[in-house]
Amino acid sequence: MSDSGFPLPPPTFEFLVFSLKTQAEIRLGLLRFGAEADEDPIDLPSARHAIDLLGMLSEKTRGNLSLEEQRLIENSLTELRFRYVQVSESASKQSAAAADSTSEDPPATTEEA
Repeated sequence: MSDSGFPLPPPTFEFLVFSLKTQAEIRLGLLRFGAEADEDPIDLPSARHAIDLLGMLSEKTRGNLSLEEQRLIENSLTELRFRYVQVSESASKQSAAAADSTSEDPPATTEEA
């Protein structure tokens, strides 16, 4: 049992994959927790890092996993990479739209004769 009073899950390969996947989903803004959930910013570099860690784990364990474990990590990577691209494109569009709305043409001036 942990100090917090509830039992921790066993340290399995599946738990490690789900932990990294959840970390990436939180950083991508796909999962939000708590009262301040609306204030959690999207953190693409941290999301990319979690996805890259999962990719490294996949490479290092290749040939040593059960079929179920291999499918779990491959499916997780496929989904996360797809979601990363979606969120990146959406963030780019939003920042471009914000830049367009804040940059206005300078007001026309009239010349005095």
